Amino acid sequence: MGEMSRFQLGVIGALFLSVASSVSIVICNKALMSNLGFPFATTLTSWHLIVTFCTLHAARRFNLFENKSVDMKTVMLFGILNGISIGLLNLSLGFNSVGFYQMTKLAIIPFTVLLETIFLKKQFSQQIKLSLLVLLLGVAIASVTDLQLNILGTIVSLLAIATTCVGQILTNTIQKRLNVSSTQLLYQSAPFQAAVLFVSGPLVDQLLTKQNVFAFKYSPIVLAFIILSCIIAVSVNFSTFLVIGKTSPVTYQVLGHLKTCLVLGFGYTLLHDPFTERNIIGIAVAIFGMGLYSYFCTQENKKKQSGDSLASQMKDHTETTALLGHQEKEGHEVKKAVKDSLV
Repeated sequence: MGEMSRFQLGVIGALFLSVASSVSIVICNKALMSNLGFPFATTLTSWHLIVTFCTLHAARRFNLFENKSVDMKTVMLFGILNGISIGLLNLSLGFNSVGFYQMTKLAIIPFTVLLETIFLKKQFSQQIKLSLLVLLLGVAIASVTDLQLNILGTIVSLLAIATTCVGQILTNTIQKRLNVSSTQLLYQSAPFQAAVLFVSGPLVDQLLTKQNVFAFKYSPIVLAFIILSCIIAVSVNFSTFLVIGKTSPVTYQVLGHLKTCLVLGFGYTLLHDPFTERNIIGIAVAIFGMGLYSYFCTQENKKKQSGDSLASQMKDHTETTALLGHQEKEGHEVKKAVKDSLV
């Protein structure tokens, strides 16, 4: 029970860290891009990953975690895939309307469920699927506005969905199969993610913004917000790997939509973004869907733990019965031997 309690506290802590850091960095980046005119999202993400790697490298030098060697080819491909995923999501936002981009993010959950069902043979109950449907409906009502379709934008969005789903599933799979922690996996994959975005970032940003990141005039306040964004990003990147490793890719996506609702709320409160009755209704429906998802997941975990406990008890009972039977048989054989010797 002690280990289970510690595991649950670890999951709660990871979820809280992920929500707090993600909402903080969205507000920070929104102020940086909207108010201070720094629109280079992909390049900024590469700086986030570079700072994350440097921070983890320093932590390793101080023996705060153990660097576990794994197959470098696997980690390299994993890091490159995640880097491409981030770039494609930013391109999707650039080539599509905000409404279509939000639909792209919503589509990640059903695609993740589909891929896990097909390739990992994972089963999702009807209650879980229903709660996810309610959640997606709420987020769609709250965040999706106009839907403007175009061929190039649709192709980019589909590629972004595919790479994001595969990347998040691999995060969970690699941690469990190779028995590495979220810190170890992030430390080894961050350089490859950063390299992909550091090379492609300026080109992607120039394509989307028609501006050159190297020609931008960096004022002290812009530099301060960039440094703050990079510091928060260390927590964001770490908590992302931590949550997916302790839960599942689907749970992480559900958490992501909670962040969307919180960002909408904080945007209205702190940044005075427009807020309508539709946003309020959508957020309420989404939170209800999240509550259903959490409740059904908890119930299924209890049933699974109960089933595992019953199976363990049955196994112990069988082994005890077999041992007693073996001892009783030996006792009969000893009595028979004594009787034969007396005769």
